[in-house]
Amino acid sequence: MRLRIFTEPQQGASYDDLLAVAQATETLGFDAFFRSDHYLAMGDHVSGLPGPTDAWTTLAGLARETERIRLGTLVSSVTYRPPGVLAIQVAQVDQMSGGRVELGLGTGWFEQEHLAYGIPFPAKRFGMLEEQLEVITGLWGTPVGETYSFAGEHYTIIDSPALPKPTQSRIPVIVGGGGAKRTPAMAARFATEFNLPFPDFADIPGKFAGVRAACEAVGRDPRELVYSAALIAVAGADEAEFARRAAAVGREPAELREHGIAGTASEVVDRLGALAADGVECVYLQIMDLADLDHLDLLAREVMPQLG
Repeated sequence: MRLRIFTEPQQGASYDDLLAVAQATETLGFDAFFRSDHYLAMGDHVSGLPGPTDAWTTLAGLARETERIRLGTLVSSVTYRPPGVLAIQVAQVDQMSGGRVELGLGTGWFEQEHLAYGIPFPAKRFGMLEEQLEVITGLWGTPVGETYSFAGEHYTIIDSPALPKPTQSRIPVIVGGGGAKRTPAMAARFATEFNLPFPDFADIPGKFAGVRAACEAVGRDPRELVYSAALIAVAGADEAEFARRAAAVGREPAELREHGIAGTASEVVDRLGALAADGVECVYLQIMDLADLDHLDLLAREVMPQLG
């Protein structure tokens, strides 16, 4: 099982804060550093200071200041960037990182951040996501010297040179969500990874089964996809340290144990083992206190070595 560090910088983090977490992620042996793509803090008692950072600007910087870890978004919103622009940005960051980028793409949901920064927020966005996935993968997949065109309901591309090309022959594309039909079908068509964001544990096997069925329906081998989940992670060397970390992120220990990857190191190992048994191959550990690098160290020392 691969463990990835997943951050929520809109809650309050500078680029330097994120750099420190990314470099710790790399030094400690985690697989990847991912970040959300939001522009406004969430919660009544969260200031968001010093203010938002742009996801792909951040990842461009980290591409030059890390060497091994994968870098990506979980997830970028289709409302922020036209697909041609996003294809260029992601391909460039892939080049800058030596081929370590992954793209998570979703419909977006947080209307208030759109209002706060003048970003249009259409009521219906699923069709936008479908078309963006088709355009972005189409641009990347067009051979050099040929052009790419697309005519859809939301986007039109005419004779694009489809440049630049990523370093990777295929940038991993992450599609996720809890929908029963359209999301699995879209994952089967476009994704290299299907992600469940903050699922109820009991729902995981059924959700993955739906994606496998969608793959089979279009003649794709379900084993081609990576099956992942994103869950909050709060751990402590003992109960007192766990309780302290839970309080630091404004959560109750019992609630964290019920819904997240939480508790002492042995409890975290057991939870990850149960997730693996349900088919989870990769876990995004949502880390809310970015100043607590000792937390990452604990997970690396006491949890990672016990995973198969």
